[in-house]
Amino acid sequence: MTIKKLTVPGPKAQALLARDAAIISPSYPRDYPFVMDHGRGSEVWDVDGNRYIDWAAGIAVCSTGHSHPEVVKAIQEQAEKFIHISSDYYHPKWVELGEKLDEIAPFKEDSLCFMTNSGTESVEAAIKLAKYHTGRSRFIGFFGGFHGRTMGALAFTASKSVQRSGFFPMMGGVTHIPYPDPYRPVLNPKFYDDYGDAVIDYLENTVFAQGVPPEDVAAILVEPIQGEGGYIVPTKNFFPRLREVCDKHGILLIVDEVQSGMGRTGKMWAIQHWGVEPDIVCIAKGIASGMPLGAMVARKSIMTWPPGAHGNTYGGNPLSCAAALKTIELIENGFMQNAAEQGEYIMDALEEMMPRHPSIGHVRGKGL
Repeated sequence: MTIKKLTVPGPKAQALLARDAAIISPSYPRDYPFVMDHGRGSEVWDVDGNRYIDWAAGIAVCSTGHSHPEVVKAIQEQAEKFIHISSDYYHPKWVELGEKLDEIAPFKEDSLCFMTNSGTESVEAAIKLAKYHTGRSRFIGFFGGFHGRTMGALAFTASKSVQRSGFFPMMGGVTHIPYPDPYRPVLNPKFYDDYGDAVIDYLENTVFAQGVPPEDVAAILVEPIQGEGGYIVPTKNFFPRLREVCDKHGILLIVDEVQSGMGRTGKMWAIQHWGVEPDIVCIAKGIASGMPLGAMVARKSIMTWPPGAHGNTYGGNPLSCAAALKTIELIENGFMQNAAEQGEYIMDALEEMMPRHPSIGHVRGKGL
């Protein structure tokens, strides 16, 4: 069998890369000279006809693969009716999606949702709501966390210093603490069976006792599984105890499910692996199979802000809402179960390999 050797980037790609360099902002971290032509399922083709497997799913966005025919059909049907109506008015898909998000939200209490265009916008909305509802102005974030690059979200992002370099001062009032990473612990784990307990004790006995009055803290913002920070899965005690701390001090618990949500871990929301209910959840990426959409979903008792307190132009646009409704249907009807089964298989296989491969230091993850 002859294996074709790819020429990457090919001539067509090289020409477009040169045009891109002349006109597009250099701030995008381009890691590979791939210029896409089309995609189907998990496969993509570049403009020179080279075929690839997309292991990144468009940065965790293409939750149903590229151009799933049912999602494409839903978008086309909506586009034939109308493409845009401002958020000053109403449209059926917006309401239908809001009802669906309320149905699947990771808390028992009825919820309300605010539609956005991205994960960063969802986080910004959560920050504003937490400030408004609690009347407090301080927050707790985590080292290794990624929540976006706009100035509010960036105050929490702490995964790579280049993302913050040159933008000081950011929004004030955010204090970072270590994430419960048992493989590379920052705190001394000597006296703990569960490293999550060490992190919570540090929060209570050092941060709150010596530096940040808990009564000033509006919310704790956390990824249930850190993404850019290294796909770190917290130890079992961390989230139950974090919920206890929030309840004790009247602090809101905001979970950033932008990357970990929408069935990717084998459950609709990663936080559900620990049986903990947050107060606010931030959503985007995989919600609409590649269409620009996000949402901030909160307990109804928390979303108390009045008309005009927050808004946008394109959030909840009809095409994205139609794509999201079909995407969630597909996730619930097989994709989420597949993520659970394939994830378990991959974890078992990698753990079996560890003793034979010293280069593997730690195997972690949930689902896909």
